[in-house]
Amino acid sequence: MFQLEEKIWFWTLGVIPVIILLFLVLQFWRYRTQKKFADAALLKRLSPNRSVFKSVLKVIVLSLAFLCLTIALVNPKIGTKLETVKREGVDIVFAVDVSKSMLAEDIAPNRLEKSKQLVTQIINNLASDRVGIIAYAGKAFPQLPITTDYASAKMFLQSMNTDMLSSQGTAINEAIKLAKTYFDNEEQTNRVLIILSDGEDHSEQAAVVAEEASEEGIRIFTIGVGDVKGGPIPEKRNGVVLSYKKDSQGETVITKLNEETLKNIASEANGVYINGKNTNNVVENIREILNTMDKTEFEAKEFADFKDQFQWFLGFGIFFLLLDVLLLERKTGWLKKLNLFNENF
Repeated sequence: MFQLEEKIWFWTLGVIPVIILLFLVLQFWRYRTQKKFADAALLKRLSPNRSVFKSVLKVIVLSLAFLCLTIALVNPKIGTKLETVKREGVDIVFAVDVSKSMLAEDIAPNRLEKSKQLVTQIINNLASDRVGIIAYAGKAFPQLPITTDYASAKMFLQSMNTDMLSSQGTAINEAIKLAKTYFDNEEQTNRVLIILSDGEDHSEQAAVVAEEASEEGIRIFTIGVGDVKGGPIPEKRNGVVLSYKKDSQGETVITKLNEETLKNIASEANGVYINGKNTNNVVENIREILNTMDKTEFEAKEFADFKDQFQWFLGFGIFFLLLDVLLLERKTGWLKKLNLFNENF
């Protein structure tokens, strides 16, 4: 396990392309100036020991020096001590709709990206709860099992897209069935399933399955993502809209937020429906709900001790800087004899 302490210093990596650009400009200026002074053959005779390879090598070494110094400023840390700690919290499974209708842009930037933002903000406001993630469309797929690793949860979340499942459509009942397998303790009273969807359910069995889940102690909260007025589903290539999805009659498909379906699901499972338009409102509602729930104690392994690793990169950075200073732009004698780079002498 590693941490990056001061990520803000990554901006200094911008120095590297500046160095390369200045080098190219200098080489172009030098070439044009020397061309006015004499032809190529005469220049080789006047400067027989000048090496283009060594000039390029100096730039590479200098860039490596800045890369190492930047990483040293960021100060990466490696976990060295793993401890088992006891925590109290709620087990929360997020079921995210990844069907094609989630590409509709009736809520910015689109329904799927908005869902990701909502889940990310909810996770950011959790303390000691465990989280899991499910992706679903026509079928449900386990994206991440129950874990306390919020960083991994957000990483898996960002990788979700509408092409990850081949079976299209929206079967919320499949997501609820899969969520049941995420909760391993039958006596648990703090099981939460949060469904993020536009409510377009093609299975029509979600309410029945939600009631069954409620009988097993799972509370389901639904978050509606989209607009009741609806919008078309764009078909893009490289970020450019080529057309909009059409039905079998050639008419543009308008997908709408179906709040009624989501409300029914939440009602059957002792939960609440929340409109996802306002992120702060969603996060606050979820926080209040979780605060009123019983907490279950569980054990989790965590890295308790981290050691700085900046000194290694600082050392390499200084080494490359010294190497750049000592590295001359003229050809080296023994390299001239080997002629590894096919330079004409």
